[in-house]
Parts: sequence; structure tokens; C-alpha cells
Amino acid sequence: MVTVAPQVERVQRKVVRVLTGTQILGSAAVTIGLAISTLIAASLSGSDAVGGLAQTAAVAGAGVLALPGARLAQRRGRRPALILGYGMGALGAVIAAVAVGAGAWPMLLVGLLLFGGASSANYAARYAATDLADPQRRARELSRVVWAAMIGAIIGPNLADPAGRLAAFLGLPVGAGPFLLAAVVLGVAVLVIQFGLRPDPLVVVRSTRPVESPHCSGGGTPGGLKIWGSLGPMARLALVGVMLCHTAMVGLMSMTPVHMNHAGASLRVVGVVISLHVAAMYAASPLFGWMADRLGRVPVLAIGASLVVAASGIAGMAPSHDAPQLAAGLALLGFGWSAGLVSGSALLTESVRVEDRPAAQGLSDLVMNVGGAVGGAVSGIVVTAWSYAALGLIVGFTALPLLVVCLFASLRKPVR
Repeated sequence: MVTVAPQVERVQRKVVRVLTGTQILGSAAVTIGLAISTLIAASLSGSDAVGGLAQTAAVAGAGVLALPGARLAQRRGRRPALILGYGMGALGAVIAAVAVGAGAWPMLLVGLLLFGGASSANYAARYAATDLADPQRRARELSRVVWAAMIGAIIGPNLADPAGRLAAFLGLPVGAGPFLLAAVVLGVAVLVIQFGLRPDPLVVVRSTRPVESPHCSGGGTPGGLKIWGSLGPMARLALVGVMLCHTAMVGLMSMTPVHMNHAGASLRVVGVVISLHVAAMYAASPLFGWMADRLGRVPVLAIGASLVVAASGIAGMAPSHDAPQLAAGLALLGFGWSAGLVSGSALLTESVRVEDRPAAQGLSDLVMNVGGAVGGAVSGIVVTAWSYAALGLIVGFTALPLLVVCLFASLRKPVR
């Protein structure tokens, strides 16, 4: 059993407090911008298709910036990497605000691409919380940072309208206000990381934990996509598990409002269903963190996969007018995403060597975001060509192999 020195415990408590604060700031900023990005892109271009590209640009940006952030963390530590992510997000928000004023939708998409850096930093922050964590509490520490994102996700969208009114009062375009506020909030996050995340947890762990656990994989320090070749079975299972849970969540969730709209559901009802889904994504993360620490990472990953399969069946079979059944399905989907993200991230972290962790974690965030973008695009094609029920069937069958593999891995031997 690995023990943690008292001074390391003190640093870890400080690290988690700082990351929790910046997670609230980062998620608030992201939701401020994304709450209005689709509408503004569609308004500037006169095309709903371009409006859809707004969300895609932000997701793609998060994926593209994950690997540079991981390489920077590998060389210099977590603090510079998180500053890069939040800084790029702030720059992207400023460019988006300028694009609104200029009426230039291509510039807006460029800004949103860079704005995705804030999301990449938010995802990376959960891994930073595990660097100095006691292995017996690693999933719980990670889940605390994930949970904090719920606070920002609740606050952010409610700030978009006041920010627009303030911009109008100052003589600026209304649509520029939310992006400017997002830039300010991300700037604060940069300052908190710069002055609060000291010492750097990844730098500390490299000097205090030279001995790796027996199941860690990796040899040498490959970067970028090359890290996949050095990952062991458990690390690959974790990476694929996180990606599949995220892809399933984005695919099913993104088309639920469209499905409900077929029955003429009001925006209020659609908003309640999606709000329950988002709350489920984050609210239960501490519970899944505790379960992953007590029961093991792989069993909780199996629970996540089973919840996704169940959610796909419940939501997929729901008529477009049955908001309660859709809400139940989307809530289960959120729980499945949370269980998969928390347990998979913890499993990946402890299944690779310390020097390989940033590269493996960056690859995980890359494939997760790419999976989300693909899931969102393919789900629209499936619903257009067939139906929402067909989408639920496909999502369920996509997650089923993950459930089977996790069950076999759990039964074969106890794996944390």
C-alpha cells in the first residue's frame, strides 16, 4: 500500500481547492459562450447548418488542443498546461466577440475553435487532481473536480442575458457581451492557476513517487498518438471506456430536443429534460468516485456501460411526447457518463507510469472529444434517415461490448 507523506497531503488539499475553483470558473465561462454561440452563428450566416458548426468548432478545439496541453504538461508540469488551455479559451472568446461586432461568421468559428481550449483545460484539471492523491482516494479526488463543473454549468447560462444587456448599455453588440464576460472569467482562471497551483502537483509527484505500481504500463516516454502503442490492456480499456461513454452521451442527448420537438414540446419542457440530464452528469460523480475507490475501477466502468445501455433503451423507446420517460432515460445517460468518466480516468491514470501520464491523458481527451463530435454528427444522420428509436438501439449496442469486456475483466481478477 502506498502511503502519502503529511506534507504531500497538505499540498494535495490545496491543489484540489484550486482546481475546484478554476473548474467552476472554466465551466461557467464555457457555458456562457456556448449558450448563445449556435444562435449567433446562425444569425450572422443566415444558415442553421453554420449554427450547428458553432458547437462542433468548440468541441473540435477542445480535442485539438488536448495534445499540445499534454505535451506541455509532460515537459513543464500541470500549471503551464492549464494556463495554456484557459488562455487560449480567453483569446478565442475575445475573437468571437470581435466577430460578432464585425458580423463575420468565419471569424466566429475560428474564435470558437480556440475557445475550446477552456474545455480542454477543464478536462485536464480532473487529472491534475490525481497526481498527488492517495491511490485509495484517487477516484474521489478526481470526482470532486468533476462535480464542481456542475456549479459553473448552472451559473453560466444564466449570466449570458445580463452580459448581453451590459454590452448593449456600453454601446457594444448584445451578442458580444457573453463572449467578453467569458474572456474575463477565463482570465481570472488563468490568474488563479498561475498563483494558486504552487507547487505544481505533477512536478512534485515525479520527485516523491519514483516507484510505480506493478500494473503500470509504458516504457520510455512517447508523446501524442504514439502513446497508444505503449499502453497496456487496462489503460486501453480505460481510454476506450471513457470515449464510448462520452460518445454515447453526446449522440443521444444532442438529438433528444429534436425528437421532443416533433411532438411540439415547449422550450421549457425541453429545458427541464436537458437540465436533469446535465445535473445527473455531475451531481453523482462523488458517489461514483467513492464506488470506484471501494469496489474497483473496472466494476464501476461496467456500471457506467450498463447505465448507458439502459438509458438507450428507455429513451429510445419513448414517444416524442413522453417527457417523463425521456427525462428518466437522459438522467440515466448522465449517470452512465459520470461513472464511465470518473472510473475510466482513474483507471487510466494508475495504469501508466508517471512520466507517461500526461501523454496518455491527453490522448484520452482527444479521442473523447473526437468521439463526441462524431457522435453528434452521426446521430443527426441516423435520426434523419431512420428514427430516434434507431439511434437508441445503435447507442445501446455500441456500449454493450464495453459492458461485456468490463464484466469479464472484473470476474477474471480484481482490478482497481
